[in-house]
Amino acid sequence: MAEAAESIVRPTTSTLTWADRWDHFLARWAVNRRGHRVAPGLYALGNPTADSPVFVTANYTLSFDALRSALTGMDGYILALDTQGINVWCAAGKGTFGTDELVRRIEATGLKNVVRHRTLILPQLGAPGVAAHQVRKQSGFKVEYGPVRAADLPAYLKTHEATPAMRRVRFTLRDRLVLIPVEVVVALLPTLIAAVIGFFVGGLVTAAAIIAAILAGVALFPILLPWLPTHAFSTKGFILGGIVALPFALTVFLGNPNTALWLRVVGALTYLLALPPVTAFLALNFTGSTTFTSRTGVRREMFAYIPVMAWTFGIGIVLAIAHASIRILGGA
Repeated sequence: MAEAAESIVRPTTSTLTWADRWDHFLARWAVNRRGHRVAPGLYALGNPTADSPVFVTANYTLSFDALRSALTGMDGYILALDTQGINVWCAAGKGTFGTDELVRRIEATGLKNVVRHRTLILPQLGAPGVAAHQVRKQSGFKVEYGPVRAADLPAYLKTHEATPAMRRVRFTLRDRLVLIPVEVVVALLPTLIAAVIGFFVGGLVTAAAIIAAILAGVALFPILLPWLPTHAFSTKGFILGGIVALPFALTVFLGNPNTALWLRVVGALTYLLALPPVTAFLALNFTGSTTFTSRTGVRREMFAYIPVMAWTFGIGIVLAIAHASIRILGGA
C-alpha cells in the first residue's frame, strides 16, 4: 500500500492563483522561510501521455511555480525533488538537489511505469549536484540539461538544443533587487539591537552609522555588486563599508573642534575600523544568493577574509569602548 501511495501522480496546472502569488510574496519577505514548498513527487501538467516530457525541479514553490507557469498550454510531467524547500541553485550546492535524491524519487514515484521514454529534463543550474552518468547507471534514465531559465523551455523543446543565450547565466539588477527584502527582514532585529547599544555607547551618530553599515551590506551591496571594484565579495564589501562609514567618521572628527586632536582621530577610527567589516561580512553572506561564485571560491574567500574582518572589527570595538570611557570620565 505504501508503494502505491508514493506512485500517485498529482495534478497541477500552469495557472498561478492569487494564493500562489501571495505565497511568493511571503517567501520574498522571509515569512515562514522553510514553509514554501510543495510535496515532493510526480505531477501531471495538463493531459500528459506516456510519451510526454518529464521535467525535474525543486519542491520550493517559487522554483516549482516558475517551471509550471512557463509551460502554459503544454502537457508533461514534473518530478519535484525533496530539496527541503530550497531552490534548485542553492539545493544543488547543498546536495539536496542531487544524484541520490533524483534516483530515489524516480523509484519512489514508479516513473518507469508512467512514461515509455527514459529522458529527464533538468534545469542547467541543477548540474553541480547531479552526476548524469550515475543517474543513468542507477535508474536507466538519461539526464538532459535544459536552459538556465524556465521561460526558455518552450523554445528549447522545439529542438532540444539550447542556444548560447539559453545557457548564459544572467544576474540582472531585477534579479538582485528581489533578493533584498528577505535580507532586510533577516537583519532587522539584529540591526535594532545593535543600534540601541550604539546609541547608549556613542549617541545618535553611532546608532545611525550602525544602521547604515548593515543596510549597505544587505540592500546597497546587491544593487552595486557589478560596479564595485575587486573580484572578492569581501573586499567589495570593505570598500562599500568604508565609503558608508566615512561621513560618520568625518562628522566625529570635524564636529568637535575643541576636543583634543588625538581623541578626535580615535573617535573617527572607531567608525572606519568597526563598520566596514560589518558590511563586508554581510556582503560575503550574499555569495550564496548569486550566480557569481563557486563553493570552492566562497570557502577560499572565507578563510582569507573572515579573520581580517574579525580583527578589524575587534580593534574598532576596543577603540570605541576606550573613546566612550574617556568621554564619560570627562577626558574630552
